[in-house]
Amino acid sequence: MSSLLDPRLSGCRRLFLCGFEIEAEIGIHAHELQGPQRMCFDVDLYVPLALTTPAQDHIDEVIDYDVIRATIAERVSRGRVALQETLADDIAASLLARPGVRAVRVATAKPDVYPDCDAVGVEVFRFKSDEEAR
Repeated sequence: MSSLLDPRLSGCRRLFLCGFEIEAEIGIHAHELQGPQRMCFDVDLYVPLALTTPAQDHIDEVIDYDVIRATIAERVSRGRVALQETLADDIAASLLARPGVRAVRVATAKPDVYPDCDAVGVEVFRFKSDEEAR
């Protein structure tokens, strides 16, 4: 079953950030250890409509998109990570820990790895557990 068909997403709004690009210290190969690489991020947050439907049309009533960008930038600024999987998991965990976030999808991509393809990357989709949701 696709995660998007999961009943836990019923009544959710999807917030997304597409194509966020940042330089990151990442990789395991010798040439990757010599400096930062260009990385691209796509992130979806799933938040309950009941918690994010603004009554006053004010930013304080919703999750600001800046949170997504800031979370990625903060994690990247902490220093080198070897694997995209680690980076995606760290970002997903940080975003999922935010109040009101029910699920998150984080995709990372390194667009400059191979000359014959657009990018290589990983994606993770996680739900907040019932215990975390309380």
